[in-house]
Amino acid sequence: MGKLYLVPTPIGNLKDITFRAIEVLKEVDFILAEDTRTSGKLLKYYEITTPMQSHHMHNEHKTVDHIVRRISNGETVALISDAGTPAISDPGFLLTRACVEAQIEVDCLPGATAFVPALVNSGLPNDKFVFEGFLPVKKGRQTRLKLLAEETRTMIFYESPHKLIKTLSHFVEYFGAERPMSVSREITKIHEETIRGNAQEVLNYFTTKPPKGEIVIVVGGTS
Repeated sequence: MGKLYLVPTPIGNLKDITFRAIEVLKEVDFILAEDTRTSGKLLKYYEITTPMQSHHMHNEHKTVDHIVRRISNGETVALISDAGTPAISDPGFLLTRACVEAQIEVDCLPGATAFVPALVNSGLPNDKFVFEGFLPVKKGRQTRLKLLAEETRTMIFYESPHKLIKTLSHFVEYFGAERPMSVSREITKIHEETIRGNAQEVLNYFTTKPPKGEIVIVVGGTS
């Protein structure tokens, strides 16, 4: 029987990858990539010639069984996302669950995950925290925000640039204008930036300076 490797990839700077990750990507039979064009740049940088195939949120339901059969027949596979650790707000859970159910060995390598540096860099308590990922876009959003308004632990969210102002406005509305928070964007990249302050201050900043890039929001829990 083969094996499934979950391999974290850099979230920005291409040098933020482990020696072991490069070794695994070179040695497996094939690589499952969220976007083969994006991952192709990383593989080319490290001279990795392992065959790739697409595995993303729009096709993973259809391909999981076929991949599990290939691994069961002795092939080894590495799953990577566009950036960071697979299955953290990215494809990976369905395949991992299927492999576990089929008693296939799964090995998740340690590596880059965007929320960790954002949390540590925020200056907010990090002894206890909750990872929320992306908030619901419409249905369930208000209910979730009302529930999280009472959360005492530090909260971590992912957000896209064009939805940041809307989300920060909701934080002011549901959590209060004085709630401490931090917004980190473009982590490990040339234009990396972290803005700290209360909810209203952070909202004011990004209202006058529209954000770009990948974004992590860290919000202090209620006292």
